[in-house]
Amino acid sequence: MNNRFVFAVQGEGRGHLTQAIATYEMLIARGHTVCAVLIGSSSRREIPSFVRERIKAPIITYRSPNFVTDKENKSIRIDKTIVKNMLQWRTYRKSMRLIREAIAQYKPDLLLNFYEPLIGLSSVFKKLDTKIISIAHQFIYLHPEFQFPEEGNKSDAFAIKQYTKLTAKGSDKLLALSFYPLNQSSYKKVLISPPLLRKEVFQQEVFEGDHILVYLLNSGYMQDIISWHKEHPEIVLHCFTDSATVKGKWHFDETLCFHSLDDQKFLQYMASAKALVTTAGFESVCEAMYFGKPVLMVPVKGHFEQWCNARDGAKAGAGTHADSFNLDVLLDYMPPYKNNSEAFQQWSKTTKHIMLQCFSDVLHQPMEEDLIEEKSTPYFQFHPMLSLNQQLGHS
Repeated sequence: MNNRFVFAVQGEGRGHLTQAIATYEMLIARGHTVCAVLIGSSSRREIPSFVRERIKAPIITYRSPNFVTDKENKSIRIDKTIVKNMLQWRTYRKSMRLIREAIAQYKPDLLLNFYEPLIGLSSVFKKLDTKIISIAHQFIYLHPEFQFPEEGNKSDAFAIKQYTKLTAKGSDKLLALSFYPLNQSSYKKVLISPPLLRKEVFQQEVFEGDHILVYLLNSGYMQDIISWHKEHPEIVLHCFTDSATVKGKWHFDETLCFHSLDDQKFLQYMASAKALVTTAGFESVCEAMYFGKPVLMVPVKGHFEQWCNARDGAKAGAGTHADSFNLDVLLDYMPPYKNNSEAFQQWSKTTKHIMLQCFSDVLHQPMEEDLIEEKSTPYFQFHPMLSLNQQLGHS
């Protein structure tokens, strides 16, 4: 049965956008229609060109709540974030009207919300005239088995849970993308799913080259990488950033090269890297886990969600974490690193089945015939990864 979909995507960062691309390609391949993709973002970020290249449906952009960073574009200023977003209320009301107009125009059978807060906020005032499934890693915070790191700030944990609940308002089901399995019994509409990886991830030739790959969400960290590199010029680094000063490729010297964001090139460099250094975004860490590359996770200062990701990723065996871009931490970690990619790959193969089953349940439609025989990977096949990493000192 051909169904009509509309996407709503939180456009800050790379993760939600690549998840939307993966879902778009999966649905199109199965004969469904994606009528439009709504992307909420801020004035400080442009929608990456690869999104428009990969998604052939109409793309509608609008202003949406976002973080405010410091002058160096490194850390997040929570106080200024709250004030700025409150002052932008009239702009966000216009965005919510645009969302309702798009739904009225395209009449989707299902709206897929990739953590766009204005979908939930719209539903607070009046339920949107469509069924909604929300998809994001953050929905794992609402699962009873998920535990925030003990050393974390309880106020921050409470705030991120409330924000996530707001984003989920009006949803018929929540798909919580996770580093590792939890109890699959649906709890208050929450269903655990493996990460939503793009098809290109499965097509890469994986080997260990001579470079370390770096991904910087905020361009302010470029100087940190340069400073470390000057002390270790023998280490080859390739760094991807959204900095406006980098157009295509910039060779700082023979062993440090900066690249503008390019999803295809980034995957190719990751598949051939020794290791990955990243600002603890969920998607990049999962791609590295699939390839069996150790990861140094450095959360953006003030970004509690990434702070949790760094510790949760370490718990799952992805790598280790640090508070700054001191790559010495990674070099010390790499010798004892245990490659558990086979178990992670096996679990990741069940994502499509879980998602399409969820779509069928919400739409009250029978499961597509070619997927009926597929079964999820049992929990115990992945569990040794957690036990092993606890032995390495992460908990």
